[in-house]
Amino acid sequence: MGSRRDGGYVSAYTVLPTPNIYSVDYLVVAGGGGGGRGRGGGGGAGGFLTSSLLVTTATTYTVTVGGGGGSGVSASSKGVNGSNSIFASVTATGGGGGGSDSGFNNGANGGSGGGGNGTDGLTSGGTGISGQGFAGGSNINIAGPYPSAGGGGAGAVGGNGSGNNSGAGGAGTASNITGSSVTYAGGGGGGRGEVGGVRGLGGSGGGGNGSDDTATASNGTANTGGGAGGGTYTHAGGTGGSGIVVLRTADSALTASTTGSPTVTTSGGYRIYSFTGSGTITF
Repeated sequence: MGSRRDGGYVSAYTVLPTPNIYSVDYLVVAGGGGGGRGRGGGGGAGGFLTSSLLVTTATTYTVTVGGGGGSGVSASSKGVNGSNSIFASVTATGGGGGGSDSGFNNGANGGSGGGGNGTDGLTSGGTGISGQGFAGGSNINIAGPYPSAGGGGAGAVGGNGSGNNSGAGGAGTASNITGSSVTYAGGGGGGRGEVGGVRGLGGSGGGGNGSDDTATASNGTANTGGGAGGGTYTHAGGTGGSGIVVLRTADSALTASTTGSPTVTTSGGYRIYSFTGSGTITF
């Protein structure tokens, strides 16, 4: 509280504190897409974003962790897109679902695109978002065993279905924001085509393997944003992996208050908040 004397009249005024501004490093990964069914394409990885953002003290920021998309449960339903992950103004887009048979052949668009279905015609992978992920692969083989394609990853496009081989999921991208290198957002592998075909494997960073007649499709790994493996006519596709939001401040900064129970660690002079569920953070 300050004051001044003016002609015998004393007026009081309040000096408001200047808000502190911090730079926060972030990793925001969305939920991966689900795998298609019926020579199903692999799910695309969740969008992957990493950079820094200026925040102010006494301001509450929303953190949303996106869930993975569901599988294509019948030949006429493609995999479901993953859900977005959000920190403040930063939004990573959920991965695209893999294509399925019976008119839903192309992979869906997303943070990374879903892989195309292995039909008896050419199919396309879904598109990714520039700066978040890559496109899904396509089916370029219009003869038996009709291989499907892999979902796109944060680091590479999904593999095409070609010859006997269904496409592999696109590779993810590594981050060391937690103090050690972890790879996130790999695409899902395509499901096996007809007899004689070979399923596609998931991309590094949590992508699920495609199905064949002896193995079910793998889900994307939780909290990596990995896309799910594609299914066959006898096995459904997998479910996409949930996303994650990781925030990092200098260890000398004020300790933030949070909801949503993030894991809080320190490493290399930084304090790290890892959200595997939605919540808030106030710096």
